[in-house]
Order: sequence, then structure tokens, then C-alpha cells
Amino acid sequence: MTRRIDAAGLSHIMQWEGKRLTSYRDVAGIWTVGFGHTDAAGPPKVFAGMKITEEQAAEILRSDLAKFEERVSRLVKVPLTDNQFSVLVSFDFNTGSLHKSTLLKRLNAGQYDAVPGELMKWVNAGGKRVQGLVNRRAAEAGLWAKGEFVSSNTVPAAPIASPLLTKENVSWGAGILSTLGFSSVGPGPLQWALAAVLVGAFAIGAFFFIKSRVNPS
Repeated sequence: MTRRIDAAGLSHIMQWEGKRLTSYRDVAGIWTVGFGHTDAAGPPKVFAGMKITEEQAAEILRSDLAKFEERVSRLVKVPLTDNQFSVLVSFDFNTGSLHKSTLLKRLNAGQYDAVPGELMKWVNAGGKRVQGLVNRRAAEAGLWAKGEFVSSNTVPAAPIASPLLTKENVSWGAGILSTLGFSSVGPGPLQWALAAVLVGAFAIGAFFFIKSRVNPS
């Protein structure tokens, strides 16, 4: 089943392709229109002086991406986050070379952390290093690492665990102690006794929570 990129992935591609409603030649000299549409992607055929509307540009892009969404869905054999899937669609849409890349081979071998470096090898156009492509590959590498899987060629991919302590958790705990320990009773020994009980209960709960995260089995 073919997977589709999410809204964030679509926005990423739109940003880096740029929207041009009048045809132009790209850095490789190829006639382009809309969000990076060329004849190689299929109809409509791009020609000098061609003009399209914003709605047509979006429709053409979605149509163009379908081919690359299918290719990534078929070629990649390991699990991907939405961001990682979007990166590969963006990369393949831009280069058309995912199928023959070392990037794909290393990724399918479980080497997720090799992908950013492999992306940075694809920064030339017309035989020259292009700063725009350097920037695009860097942005793709950053999106790849956002919420990435922790894995290697010997460790199965698994989502990164959320932080044990967050600002929200600390605020929540402090709020409970403040409300129950200091607001429900007047000042005095009883106040501090109740606070001590709450702190102890919170510490015990935190201990078992952390233990379950470190050693989930």
C-alpha cells in the first residue's frame, strides 16, 4: 500500500522547490514550472512562456509526488517516521535516484544514522556544487533526525522514548505538593507531615517509573 506524505512533508517540499507560476530553466537548464515540475515527472509538458495558476501548481505537485511516494513505499524495507518518509520523498523527487543510491542500501541495512551523511553527497547539479542543494540537503537531514528511530544494523528500530522529566511533569508534581500539602491545612507540624508523605509517595512512583523506562522487561 502506498503511503502519502503528511502536511509537514508537503510544506517542506513546497518550501525548497519554490513556487514559480511562469516557466523557467532550473540550475541544470531544464524547463520547470510550479513546484519544481519538469517534463520528466509527466504531464503537463513545460515550455518557454508557460503560465499556470496557484491551484494548478498545487495540483501538479500532488500528482508529481504520487510517483515518488510509491517508490519510497516500495523501495524502503525498514520502518520510517512520517518525517523520514517525507525526507525520502523530497530527496527522490529532487534527484530521481533513490533506487540506485548508497543511501537506500545503507538504510535498508538498518543504518538510519548514515542517511544524513549520504544526503550531503547529493549537492551537485550540472557538474557543480550548488549552495541551494547544500542547504536543502541540510534541511532534509534535520527533518530526518526530528523524532527519529534509534537503531543500527544490529539493533531493531524503535521510537525514541520521551524524556523522563519534562517541564510539565515538574510543574504537575509541584502543583500537587503545593495544593495538597500547603493549601488544604494550616501551617504547623501537620502541614509538614502531610508534605513529607506526598514527597515520599511521589519519589516512590518516580523510582518505579524510571525503572520501567530503563529496564522495560
